[in-house]
Amino acid sequence: MLITRIKLKNWRNFKKVDVNLRDRVYVIGPNAAGKSNFLDVMRFLRDVANPKGGGLQKAVQDRGGITKLRCLLARNDPKVSIEVELAERVDTEPLWRYTLAFRSEGKGQQRLLVSQEMVVNLKTKDVLLDRPDKDDKQDIDRLTQTHLEQINTNKEFRQIAEFFANVTYLHLVPQLLKHADQLGGYRIENDPFGQAFLERIAKTQDKAQTSRLAKIGDVLKICVPNMRNLRFKRDEVTGTPHLEAMYEHWRPDAGWQREDQFSDGTLRLLGIMWSLLEGDSLLLLEEPELSLNEDIVRQIHKLIWNMQRQAKYRRQVFITTHSEALLQDESIDAREVIRLEPTKDGTITHETSTEDLALVAAGYTVSEVLLPKTKPSHVDQLSLFKP
Repeated sequence: MLITRIKLKNWRNFKKVDVNLRDRVYVIGPNAAGKSNFLDVMRFLRDVANPKGGGLQKAVQDRGGITKLRCLLARNDPKVSIEVELAERVDTEPLWRYTLAFRSEGKGQQRLLVSQEMVVNLKTKDVLLDRPDKDDKQDIDRLTQTHLEQINTNKEFRQIAEFFANVTYLHLVPQLLKHADQLGGYRIENDPFGQAFLERIAKTQDKAQTSRLAKIGDVLKICVPNMRNLRFKRDEVTGTPHLEAMYEHWRPDAGWQREDQFSDGTLRLLGIMWSLLEGDSLLLLEEPELSLNEDIVRQIHKLIWNMQRQAKYRRQVFITTHSEALLQDESIDAREVIRLEPTKDGTITHETSTEDLALVAAGYTVSEVLLPKTKPSHVDQLSLFKP
């Protein structure tokens, strides 16, 4: 499945959002426009849907509480609302609609309560869940939890819960991977920075592991032409998992190199491509161009497309970027780009306009048409320095 539409109300710096999405989504905009906040909506739903993760209460608490999540412009209606539509494929009718709204109780302990939770099967038009219901009104404590996070109440729409729970956020930090032994065993929940990347590979069945690494090795030749025979291997003494590859050199068979000798950019590409082959839910990538030279950055869109095409299940991918080189790829569909614009009334989301689509169709690249619109005006630049 994939998310084909998202509507937000009072989420962080977004007062109101309503955008359509495709199987690849590039989120662009100036600094502090809210690109990470936009991706965090999906991470939030993942945290809520995780039955072992504390659900709604912990998801809000981990983000600093309702006052940090709620848009500062939310004066008359202080509830935060998220609505998503899900389909099997892009450009098909959506199958599900899930809505979640919550707010502070407004009295007593100021508890966080669900003010709306709804699940609609759009294929059959059946409303499978509509809260608050009579049971919630008789026992207000029930509204401290969503049905999304409860296995005993989400049976009719569990595939939605599983989709959200398997959302992956990756911002691989090569140094954490290269020096994992020295850094100790502590890892942030869900491992967003890739510290346990090698362990994930180690836990994969041998046949799938070998197949994925072969596919990645073939695609990586575009960016790292002197690297071949990418493989997984355990240290014979310690049992520590490693990746290694043969690097061609002016000397024949110069030798094998392990991941701590790979470049930072190579490790980031490996993490992205493995993640594209690993799951079937949404993948969130922040600025994948980091640590890569421009020639390789220009290949990122094709790399993602090649991996999506080879994967058993094609993962939807959301990508934040500032990179002109990345968006120069002529195969990028301008409809895949969501542009964020900060205003005094909160950040506005723009889907690509008909006029801009026409410019891209005429031969201009997405970067030429859309990136100039992400540069803040002189007034906006001054406002960035205001206390």
